[in-house]
Amino acid sequence: MAVQAWTQNTGFSVGDIVRAVAEEETGLFFKCSNAVGNSSNTEPDWPKEIGNTVVDGGVTWIAISSVYKDVASLTPNAIIELFELHLDPEIHGNTIVSPVLWHNGCNENVNGNIVFNNKTYNRIAIEAAGFNYSASGTIPRPTLTIANTDSLITFLLRDINLFNNGNDLNGATVKRIRTCKKFLDSESTADPNIRWPVDIYEIDRKVSENRSVVSFELIGKVDKPNDYVPKRQLIGNCCQWKYRSGECSYAGTNYFDKNDNSVSSASDDVCGKKLSSCKKRFGENGDLPFGSFPTAGKTQ
Repeated sequence: MAVQAWTQNTGFSVGDIVRAVAEEETGLFFKCSNAVGNSSNTEPDWPKEIGNTVVDGGVTWIAISSVYKDVASLTPNAIIELFELHLDPEIHGNTIVSPVLWHNGCNENVNGNIVFNNKTYNRIAIEAAGFNYSASGTIPRPTLTIANTDSLITFLLRDINLFNNGNDLNGATVKRIRTCKKFLDSESTADPNIRWPVDIYEIDRKVSENRSVVSFELIGKVDKPNDYVPKRQLIGNCCQWKYRSGECSYAGTNYFDKNDNSVSSASDDVCGKKLSSCKKRFGENGDLPFGSFPTAGKTQ
């Protein structure tokens, strides 16, 4: 029987199991561990890790795996791997419909397409490796190797590179979804909410491409050695906002030149990009939307 979604102002009993109202990618259900009253008027902020709890009015929920019962069975059901390739229109254009949905059809001799959660996944040979976390603390860098049947992936890369030369799908998001065959839409026990936590990675680079296969290396969202935090450069006294833009927010009729001297004409109004320029417009003690870091370079 499918697990019911959480409901407000409801009396639950210890042992009851619910799921989040909105679709989540954590692969978790929530089991009532204590009940002294009804649930709250608003849905709780559900935990993201197994074993964590949340208080919901008079009910306490503990996060549990949605697939534990099935994989712990002496005769577990076949595990199905599904893959979603999500493209960014600003990077990859709009030529290809996103997301692109695939499954490898390795388990239970699934020869055709698969429908899960009302999405149709096309069968193609895919080998995904390296998703396991190790005790060393390093974030996995999985590899995704896709069959280049009829040059399908080559044509996909061609369309991407016509929009963004040399991109090769870099920056595209890959989601790996794992569930059991019994929960696919075609089964009598279908349930799109029962699955492992969704693995979400980005394509970092194309490793190889030939007539047979194309391989990609994936990285986690935080595993980006060439990125900087914060994204903006730390500049001490030079506002980075465009004058009178939404970030700047100045819309007054007091005009100043780049040296902070008062002028009478809007045509002579030029921001000096300094903290003093901001104070002239917003007041010495006003809230300053200064787009820089005044204390940068002043600490040892």
